[in-house]
Amino acid sequence: MTGSTRHILAPSHDQDHLGPPSPMYATRAGSPAPSSHSLTVNYLPSKFSNSLVSRRRGKDAKGMQGMMPRGGGVDAFRSNASRMPGKGDEDYDGVDVSSGGRLGGKARWTRFKVILFVANIVLSCYSLCALVFSLLTYFHTLKNARILLVANTSELALSTLAAAFALFVSLIGYPGILLNNRPFLAVYTFLLWIAFGLLVVPGYITYKRRTLNLEAKVNQQWSQELGAAGRLTIQSVLGCCGYFSPFVEATVSATCYSRSILPGCKQQFLEFQEKALTRWYIVSFGLVPVHIAIMAAGLLCSNHVTYRFGKGMMPKAYRLSREAMAVIMEQYASQLADQYGADAAAHMIANNSGNTGPRAQTHTRGTGSGLSGLGSGSGSGSGG
Repeated sequence: MTGSTRHILAPSHDQDHLGPPSPMYATRAGSPAPSSHSLTVNYLPSKFSNSLVSRRRGKDAKGMQGMMPRGGGVDAFRSNASRMPGKGDEDYDGVDVSSGGRLGGKARWTRFKVILFVANIVLSCYSLCALVFSLLTYFHTLKNARILLVANTSELALSTLAAAFALFVSLIGYPGILLNNRPFLAVYTFLLWIAFGLLVVPGYITYKRRTLNLEAKVNQQWSQELGAAGRLTIQSVLGCCGYFSPFVEATVSATCYSRSILPGCKQQFLEFQEKALTRWYIVSFGLVPVHIAIMAAGLLCSNHVTYRFGKGMMPKAYRLSREAMAVIMEQYASQLADQYGADAAAHMIANNSGNTGPRAQTHTRGTGSGLSGLGSGSGSGSGG
């Protein structure tokens, strides 16, 4: 027996495609029918269980059995499914760019996509409520809003910024979720961390102000920071005059003068600050576990908005080429020659070329001519 077995492939040089091998003497009565599987269908990875392969086919499951889906995802690991993408098949995350960005019929949401969508709705709700509360305060709509504007300016500004940024992040999340756009969702997940930092800053500031000698801070604020306009605003809203009495750091107005019977503002202003700051940091810190849950949902679910793996196509490094098919067929012919002899191996190769099914022809079209040429060259070389 010669060292090379490429001459065995020479009789198939007139074939357009190569099919899978069939057992020896397959046409004999009682023998199993020749396989119609393409050589491109290599194996079913053991890491994907049967429950994942047959996940919720829906009402159209029977109609899908005869289809050959291009690309990948869960359907790529079905029995008899194509492992090779078609020409120009660049379907990325549910958007077929070859058809002008037309959405490709992804009607079934994954459980991860549902979790991410619900989490983003929760983020939108509480960020919108916080932003509305801040805007109503700036528009003097809420009760005692003017006191917050003059006495808690920094806390109110930071809360407004945090609410607006969180709402902006949620608006970024919706197109990423609905369009299955993983780059958008990656940016969305990163911005959730920034929103978390902005969320806890107002809570920390209000908690520190409330618990660390609030009375001394209120005294300093009244005497050094508020000014005449700020003291006048607090006196008008709380119905008081001066800090301790009309004679101590009071701003003269129609209701506040030296003989006014109105009480001082310290007690009412201090109680108002205690109540407002306590509610402020409770709300801020109360949203922390909710926001952490949303961040966890973004980290765990943003890459699984579809059951597609990557671009859904076989990586180029693992796609079969003419050279790879030539090596496969040469190794196959060598095994047959070692087991049955050169004449029987050549006969089996010829029979398999004639028994190629339509599905295998679809997968191996274009590779047969290259292999036939290779086989012809090898055959002529061996004959010489």
